[in-house]
Formats: sequence, C-alpha cells, structure tokens
Amino acid sequence: MQATISTPDKARGARLEARVSSAQKALFQRAADLSTRTLSEFVVASAQEAATRIIQENEAIRLTRAEQIAFVSALLDPPKPNARLRQAAKKYRAQMAA
Repeated sequence: MQATISTPDKARGARLEARVSSAQKALFQRAADLSTRTLSEFVVASAQEAATRIIQENEAIRLTRAEQIAFVSALLDPPKPNARLRQAAKKYRAQMAA
C-alpha cells in the first residue's frame, strides 16, 4: 500500500488539531519556511510521510539470511503432508462443499 501526499487542489474535509509547545511550533515553522510551505502544509506532509514509512516498515517481512534460505527451501521442496494436515484438508473440502 503506497500513500501519496495530497496536492493543494484536493478537497479536505477532515480537521486535525494538536497542542504543541512554543518551541515545537517555532521549530516546525522554521522548517516550513525553509521548505517554502505553510506551517499546515509542512505538518500534514511530514505526518503523512512518517505514517507511510511506519506502515511500510510494519507490513514488510524481514528475514535473516538463514530464514530466507529455510523459507525458499520449504517452497521449493515442501514436506509431505502428515495425517493431521490431510485430515484438516478433508474436513475443509467437506465444509466448503456444503
């Protein structure tokens, strides 16, 4: 899932408010000025970028090299189904046919 930063011409219906310290507001305002954006544009864009990054980091599966090898090996040469798995598959097929 990839989020995009809203452009100024898109309709905005929701409102978000936050209380910040004077120092934080001054910091945000300075960064907004340096990036030639309004304070609101800067805060919204920064929050959206951070949210997108955090979501992507939490949706990605990260494996060590050994885990990668084990995963690919299981895909390429899966173990034979045991009795419990065969029984579960039989039960599933019976339920889905009903």
